[in-house]
Formats: sequence, C-alpha cells, structure tokens
Amino acid sequence: MSINLLTRAGLRPLTAIARAGSRKYRPGLSARNVVPARQFWKNSTSPAQEATTPQEHLVHDASNAGQFDGKSSKNLAVSIDGEPKIFDSIFLRDSCTCPECVDPSNKQKLFQTCDIPENIEGVCQTIVDKEHGWMVEVAWQSDVPGYSSEHRTKHSINWLKRALTTEVELRGGVRSDERVVWNKEIMTKNNKWLDYDDYMANDHTLFEALVHLNKYGLLFFKGVPDSEKSVEDIAERIGTLKDSFYGRTWDVKSIPNAKNIAYTSQFLGLHMDLLYTANPPHLQFLHSLRAQSPGGSSLFADTFYAAAEIHTSSAFHFRTLCTFPVTYHYHNDSQHYHYTRPTIELFPYPKYSEPTNLAIRRVNWSPPFQGPFEARIGGENQSALSNYLSASKAFEKALSSEENMLEYRLKEGECVVFDNRRVVHARRAFDADEGERWLKGAYVDDDVFFSRLRVLQEKFEGKWVSDGVTREAVK
Repeated sequence: MSINLLTRAGLRPLTAIARAGSRKYRPGLSARNVVPARQFWKNSTSPAQEATTPQEHLVHDASNAGQFDGKSSKNLAVSIDGEPKIFDSIFLRDSCTCPECVDPSNKQKLFQTCDIPENIEGVCQTIVDKEHGWMVEVAWQSDVPGYSSEHRTKHSINWLKRALTTEVELRGGVRSDERVVWNKEIMTKNNKWLDYDDYMANDHTLFEALVHLNKYGLLFFKGVPDSEKSVEDIAERIGTLKDSFYGRTWDVKSIPNAKNIAYTSQFLGLHMDLLYTANPPHLQFLHSLRAQSPGGSSLFADTFYAAAEIHTSSAFHFRTLCTFPVTYHYHNDSQHYHYTRPTIELFPYPKYSEPTNLAIRRVNWSPPFQGPFEARIGGENQSALSNYLSASKAFEKALSSEENMLEYRLKEGECVVFDNRRVVHARRAFDADEGERWLKGAYVDDDVFFSRLRVLQEKFEGKWVSDGVTREAVK
C-alpha cells in the first residue's frame, strides 16, 4: 500500500537576478502604482512618466553599487527573479544581524521588536560582499533609540529570496514531507540496522540515523556495549535526554508490586509512552542488556499507516478520531499526571487540500494509561461516545493486524529507537522465572531531535526543514 501523506504544491522558484551588466525587464511588473517604495530595477516608462513618478529605478549591478537612492521609504522594493518584491522596512530592521543588533558570541538579539519606531523609514544601496555576493544595505531614518546614524542593516539577495519563499509556502499551507507509512512488508524491506561504533564516531552515520527515524520512525542498533550507560551515549549523540519521574534513564524489568505494567512479565498491548504529560517524548530508546527469559518479543506498528487505512475505509471514523477527546492519566506512587487529546492530530489544512492529503502531525494511542472520559459522556452527546467506540475498534484492528505489525525479539547488545508520537510498541509476555529480561530506556524530546536533524541537514545537504517548509542554508 503506497500512500502519499502530504502533497507538495509546485512553486516557481525565486531566482536572484543580482549580477553585473544591465538587464531588461518585462513591462507591467513595476510596483510604483501600488505602494510607495524604493525600487531596484530598470524602468520601462516614458520620459513623461519618469517625471511624474517619485521613485528612482535602480539596477542590481555595478552601475549603482554603493549609491544610496537618497529618498527614505517605509517599504523597500528589490528585484528578485525579474520581479519587484516589496519588503516592509520594519521587517528589514527587525531582521538586522549586525554586531550591534545580534551578539556575535551568544547570537542573542540585543533589541526588542517593540523598540522599532512605527515611522521608521530606510534608504538603500546595493553592495557586493565577497562572502555573500549582492546585498542590500539600508540606512535608517528614525532608527531604534540608542543606535547612531552610522548604523547599517545588510541583507543578501539570496536571504531575501528565501524569506519570500518561506512566507509564500507557510501562507499557502505547502508542506515538504518525506515520511513513509509502512506495514510489516514495507518495514521488513526498509528496516535499518546501524553499527554502534560507526554511529558514535561518524556524523554522516548519525545523519543517516536521524533521516531514517524521521522517515520511518523505527531504527535498530547492533554491537552496543554491555553497559548501563550505553543507551545514554546513544541518546546523547542526538542531544539532551528528557528527564521524567521515571528518571533520566530507567530499567524495564519484572519486579514485585510494580507501579507500571511495563515492569511486569505480562503482555503489554500497543501503546505510546507518557501521553498523560503536556509534551510526551519524541524518541524512545530501549537497549537490551539481558535477554535470557523465554518470550518477551517486541511489537511495533505505524499509526500513520493505520490512520490512512481508516481514512480510506471510513471518513466518518477518521473524523471522529480527529475530534473526540480522550483522557490519559497516571495517578499512582505519589504522582498525578492528567492530559486530554484526540487520537489523531493534523497539521492545519490549506483550503485547496486534496481529500487524500492526510497531513498527520501525530497520533495518540495508549489504552493502558487511559482515564475516564470527561466530555460527551451523556445527554445530548450520547452518540458521540458510541461513535468513538466504533472508530477506536476499527483503529485498533488496523494497528494490531498481523500484516501491519513488525515483531522482533531484541538480543543482548541490541537497541531499538522509535518515534513515540507515531510508532506504537508492545511486548509479549515472558517467563521471568526462566531467565532475566532487562532493558535500559531513555527519552529525547522533539525539539532536541529536530535541532540536531536541521544542523546536519545544513551540513550535508545545504538546506533545512521546519514547519514543513524547506529553507536553503544561506547566510
């Protein structure tokens, strides 16, 4: 089953035109009759029209490099891909990254947006920078208090082009998404095993791991040292571990009078961890230190694949899973956690989305930690709970079908990592009297994971993705 989770609409790329030599532009592109703005492209108007327009028409080339246009404006126009693009002077001033505005060491902003005067205006010149190429340099009228008249803001044409592209894609709901939904057959073909030593020593292998996790949500390691600290080392290769009331790392063992079903030898059904918290962990790590007891195989299933099956078979069930509030809680052992969320969470839909554009952000499924429903439990909402019951039955059936689940019994020295907001996991019962079963676990949050992924995307691909929008790595 091949499913395209998110459809990416095509956009005409914006190409910088800043280069030496004069250029001709098509008539009708001038913005002079729309907004009073500084413009940087040659005009196609008659001498009579030039006499009536208040704006000079400059070109991004050597003929005007280093020349201020001499007139200030609240809106500045720059020619990108042969067309005038208007930038608000507030945006250009707020985005200034000079050493007076952003500390070179800690990279923190040294002024507030609200410090910018509402009547701020700028005058521009084009300059050529050895590192950044063609740039727009702005001198400010009525600058932020405390800044001298010598203060200048510089933005490369490439940076301005990327800013425009990002705005257009965010506004239009365009999303770049490489995630692949999977069942047992698909994951068996695409499952990835990485060597621990290679992962720890090689940034390219780390990048390979993060890309695979972002794409499929499941990854395995082999050759992991027999140490309680190994799972910590694997997780810290990505970033800071998530601490919870279970600890920074934790042991999955069968113990008497366990406060969590995971710490028993019983069958543990498909679920996600910590859905009763405001920000459940993004990644879960489980390192097998001892695997001597019979049984105890791990089960994994892709909730996105199951959600897509439900969407195909019953749009009504899918809508119910997206809207009905389910309560999760942990009220035990001097802890009291409580949170309510729908089963399926979607990214915001653009108005022109195709019906098959599922745009799934995350899925929430953890029956062992579900609390009593707190909404739509009676009266005029009697049908809502019945509808959820039917939808949840269909969803669970899709998740737990043999065709959709991957089963594997971790051996000693192996570690599994999975996306806790997408991949559900389970464990078959085992005989604790016949041998020891011991897993060491850890969590990493979504911010930590995506930060490391973006850093490596910039390093190896020259681009990075956030909010579904791809940004070129420009300075």
